[in-house]
Amino acid sequence: MFAPINEIFCSVQGEGPYVGCRQAFVRFTGCNLNCHYCDTPVEATKFCRVEKNVGSNVFQDIENPLSSDEVSDIVKSFSGLHSVSLTGGEPLLYAEFISSIDVDVPLYLESNMTLPHMAKKIKNSLSYVSGDVKLLPHSSLDDPELHLDRTIECFRNLRTTQDRDCFCKIVVTKDTPVDDIEGIVGAISGYISSLILQPVTQKDMQPEPGYLLGLQESFLNDIDTRIIPQTHRMWGCL
Repeated sequence: MFAPINEIFCSVQGEGPYVGCRQAFVRFTGCNLNCHYCDTPVEATKFCRVEKNVGSNVFQDIENPLSSDEVSDIVKSFSGLHSVSLTGGEPLLYAEFISSIDVDVPLYLESNMTLPHMAKKIKNSLSYVSGDVKLLPHSSLDDPELHLDRTIECFRNLRTTQDRDCFCKIVVTKDTPVDDIEGIVGAISGYISSLILQPVTQKDMQPEPGYLLGLQESFLNDIDTRIIPQTHRMWGCL
């Protein structure tokens, strides 16, 4: 089994309730969405960058695509891991590949939650699910209602269980409508352990603190709601 991988490295989780946990990151290429605030390259690359010495920012190039055995061996070379972050791009595009990864630490999926049929294939392999809700302008979607339905179904498929923690992360900009957030949170609240409101990193798009605090207050009675920015950007780590 082979897949195109952008990079593999060891760092700490910079977003959500597991901030600071040491992880191996496997970043897949390609995505089925085109979010206007995305700051992550998703194009396919000829080589996968692998950081051998943790925190060195020195990478070795390995020709794409990589086999699941190669990825497993690289991940196993890192020590002290809390979990393996499967990120991207959109990792659910490679569900079959993920099923063939053989490591001895939990898998942590970071997904845009719009591919429910792929989520079903690997739900029993995952210990953690960081589910992004993409509140995209309707003009950028072919079928906004289908986009919402797929998001809800994906959360249903990957919901929190005794063996899996699924939480929701929403990137909030100054233009994010309150009604859109309230609508999706109401639909998935029974499937998630917590709601993370993440102010967008780009300065010119950031919401006012009062707006974020008001959002948090409106959800606190129903679900654990936290405001957590991208912390890895603050101290310059990957």
